[in-house]
Amino acid sequence: MRKIYVAGHRGMVGSAILRKLEARKAAGEALDLVVRSSSELDLTDQAAVQDFMARERPDEVILAAAKVGGIVANNSYPADFIYQNLMIECNVIHSAHRIGVTKLLQLGSSCIYPREAAQPMAEAALLTGTLEPTNEPYAIAKIAGIKLCESYNRQYGVDYRSVMPTNLYGPGDNFHPENSHVLPALMRRFHAAKRDGGETVTIWGSGTPRREFLHVEDMAEASLFVHNLAPERYQAAVSPMLSHINVGCGEDVSIRELAEMVATVVGFEGTLAFDTSKPDGAPRKLMDVSRLTDLGWQARIALIDGITQTYDWFLSREADALRER
Repeated sequence: MRKIYVAGHRGMVGSAILRKLEARKAAGEALDLVVRSSSELDLTDQAAVQDFMARERPDEVILAAAKVGGIVANNSYPADFIYQNLMIECNVIHSAHRIGVTKLLQLGSSCIYPREAAQPMAEAALLTGTLEPTNEPYAIAKIAGIKLCESYNRQYGVDYRSVMPTNLYGPGDNFHPENSHVLPALMRRFHAAKRDGGETVTIWGSGTPRREFLHVEDMAEASLFVHNLAPERYQAAVSPMLSHINVGCGEDVSIRELAEMVATVVGFEGTLAFDTSKPDGAPRKLMDVSRLTDLGWQARIALIDGITQTYDWFLSREADALRER
């Protein structure tokens, strides 16, 4: 029986990972799944996390908990983003080590790479240049998570792994009017404009930056794929000082193209306007996923299909999806 603690099980990625683990348990896999909501366990509280780990004593940990948000949230709350993410990572990873957990997976973000990194961004680009200023505090916290895992591996001989996803979307996403990422933010705006008879939707920036998008179900599959890789296969693919693995689909679109796709799915027939006084962020963020592809995994859900599925989910839970959080 494998006892697995999934931290962040109510988030978009954590909930998708938990669903897949529950399906495997229902199919007969010997799993004991442990979860706690943020109201039950504050992961920024070191003593609380240590007490929880000592009581539950999981065999494995999947760290999907994080404070996340789009460009507005990162710009507005930089202290919150760096502090909370650093504390979550430090507390969970160190407490896991203290009770003897030897297998852990932590989830990061593609924002760890330099703003001007060569495209597509390979794992080796880490720490080779200046980060995108709009989300630098968050990125530094996520880089620290990678280095925490690598350091515990080197010093204690444990097997702590990191996966770095590209931009994620899908059921369970955050549709907050200010703190959401670009795809759910667009979906909310187009939906509201269609509902209210609006003729124009204004989008931040020029529309020219290019972004890669991965459905959360694909991310959950990839996370468990990497987590369950035999140690010899994982070690052959990485190095002690460069142990993280990119997760993406290997294709990107411009923000304008994305907006047009979302508008089509939602059924908004008005005009798209671009506010060039607002920041664009990094000009391009495409992941080099060859390391993961060589291991035998690739994304399955096409972007237009994923957007359609996400909008169907949004419509079925509109009141909850639009609630500010």
